[in-house]
Amino acid sequence: MRKALLFSILAVFFTISCSVLDLPKEDSIEGAGAITLKFVQMNDVYEIAPLNGGEYGGLARVAHIRDSIKEIFPNTFLFLAGDFLNPSLLGTLKVDGERLNGKQMIDVLNAMDVDLVTFGNHEFDLSEEDLQKRLNESTFKWTSANVRHATEKKLVPFTTKWEYTNVPISDFSTFDAVDADGNKIRFGVFGVTLPSNPKEFVSYGDIYDNAVRAYDLAIQKSDFVVGLTHVSLEEDKKIARRFKSSLPLIMGGHEHYNMLEKEGRTIIAKADANAKSIYVHTLRYNLRTKYLHVSSELVMVTDKIASSAKVERVVNKWTDLLNKKLKEVIENPGEVIYNATSPLDGTDTSNRSKQTNLGELIARSMAYVYKNNVDGAMVNGGSIRIDDRLVGDITSTDIFRVLPFGGSVLKVDLKGSLLKEILDYGKLQTGEGAYLQRYNFSQNGNGEWEIDGKTINDRKTYSIAISDFLLKGLDIPFLTPENKDIVKIYTPKETDAAGDIRKTIISYLNSLKK
Repeated sequence: MRKALLFSILAVFFTISCSVLDLPKEDSIEGAGAITLKFVQMNDVYEIAPLNGGEYGGLARVAHIRDSIKEIFPNTFLFLAGDFLNPSLLGTLKVDGERLNGKQMIDVLNAMDVDLVTFGNHEFDLSEEDLQKRLNESTFKWTSANVRHATEKKLVPFTTKWEYTNVPISDFSTFDAVDADGNKIRFGVFGVTLPSNPKEFVSYGDIYDNAVRAYDLAIQKSDFVVGLTHVSLEEDKKIARRFKSSLPLIMGGHEHYNMLEKEGRTIIAKADANAKSIYVHTLRYNLRTKYLHVSSELVMVTDKIASSAKVERVVNKWTDLLNKKLKEVIENPGEVIYNATSPLDGTDTSNRSKQTNLGELIARSMAYVYKNNVDGAMVNGGSIRIDDRLVGDITSTDIFRVLPFGGSVLKVDLKGSLLKEILDYGKLQTGEGAYLQRYNFSQNGNGEWEIDGKTINDRKTYSIAISDFLLKGLDIPFLTPENKDIVKIYTPKETDAAGDIRKTIISYLNSLKK
């Protein structure tokens, strides 16, 4: 009778919660000598609020999902597989003269009662000082088996500040799970991060050797161990192969679209970036046989899911600040200005290595703002900081998310010889921020640069729209106002559309609606 009643409660609960989780019956009720655990997994989350006009995402919704599951399954844990402190538009805002640099994310994750995170490559976009501030502000646990803090004296674990002491970030963390009868098990979680963001204050150990080392330490204290990783899918598969059949689950990050793979007996799961989706893993551990069964379900985070009031209050505090700051620059930040029927590729990897549709749109906008009275346009791929794909309704706020640091669009007259040198240099910077996203440039079969199908003439003067950052010589060392082959520079007024590259793009997209 009690069992039938509980099944009825479960059915009603999940109907009310808009089918938050569709559980197989054998995983719904603990008993028969087994303990059921729920792992809620996020990865690559840069935005705290829902996106696309509230259509998807939102950390308050994720909190509601976790809280709803935990009401029925007390052994529920929330994990984040790296990349959350940067990039974001909010993170670029200054409060009391200091950029937030992920402070808003830590505040929200603290409110969510996240259980464990690992480093992503974007955590190290922050300076050593800012990263330490974020670590100290966090009330949740961090873990990493291969990332170390490179100090002047030696390599040591990064630390977090708890009360009156600094606590080293461990190679692995352990958690206890207890059933209704008092039976207890312990599981371990280790983390590793790919070495794709080299910094002087960060040292990356070997992913595979350190995963094995951390596992071997954790399993001595645990009934089973899982991975929390921020590496590529192929690297996750290689990690799984190192364990043969002993690693049941890898909760991964780095890729920005959902996937569920199996390598041997290891399940590898990655959710969509920005909490468009999360994974809910059901782990059922048999106390008698020590057998662990894992099943995984992708849960889409949509406007059909309620929000945690506690977390939403924290989110609103930061989004209200963002809207206030945006309105100082643009009248209606939430206005829909474009509909992307095909996703606009704003990922770091793409914009730093190939011509993307988003990069071309930005460069085309730069030409438009000068009434197309230029020969071409270019912007450094590294200025595109959203590291995500945009699809559906695009708002003015989204454009600010793409280019959070702004800057003006200059019109520069320069010799063809210098223009070719710039284009060659940009192409050689494949994989780096100096790779150029371009408009109206191409290369012929002989590798010669062309504008409108005509080879660039060394001695001819061309007018090019470029981002002001490019003329600072930071990405392209020889591209400065002092270069002898620069004939003329036009700098727009701050109030002009060209005075802010975000306004430039918004102006262009609005023109397409006419």
